[in-house]
Amino acid sequence: MGMRALLGWLLAAGLSLAASAASAHPHVWITATSELLYAEDGSITGVRHAWTFDDMFSAYAVQGLESKKKGAYTREELGPLAQTNVESLKEYAYFTFARADGKKERFQEPVDYFLDYKDTVLTLHFTLPLKDPVKPKQLVLEVFDRSFFIDFQMAKDNPVGLVGAPSGCQMKLDRPSDGTATAQKLNEQTFMDGPNANFGMMFANKITVDCP
Repeated sequence: MGMRALLGWLLAAGLSLAASAASAHPHVWITATSELLYAEDGSITGVRHAWTFDDMFSAYAVQGLESKKKGAYTREELGPLAQTNVESLKEYAYFTFARADGKKERFQEPVDYFLDYKDTVLTLHFTLPLKDPVKPKQLVLEVFDRSFFIDFQMAKDNPVGLVGAPSGCQMKLDRPSDGTATAQKLNEQTFMDGPNANFGMMFANKITVDCP
């Protein structure tokens, strides 16, 4: 399978599937780590993500990719796939939402992106620069898929890092509770209408950083 069998296509197909599904449940699982990047003056300049996809998605994504060594892929061989991945994420705001002292912040397009393939799973690395660096007393960063087609879970070990943060900054991670049972109870109409239209927000990973 060629370049069309990629994240963008899967997301597009998956979101349309989610719209007609009898129940809301994830089809892709991502284990994530996030680093908040700080400048010397203490302002936040961006977020660096590493998203490890589940083995089924990884196997599907690399189908048909040419590699010199069977079952192994170099960063260069995965380059076109990485580009397609990050381009397709733009439509979904990179599943990354930031508020500085309550004000929504916008991100620029990803930089420094690449994929690596290890132990049969793909990991997408990319940096999201903030359009305008901010120096808030409180930053809230949430990572989630509104449709719950993708289930984001922060890594068990070292899920969040503060790179170059001023001394005194405190970070808290709120992980979502397991709502799979709740999701399965929602029928199609309930999922698509009213307060459940953003069902995935129930499964947001919420990172809060308070600085003096």
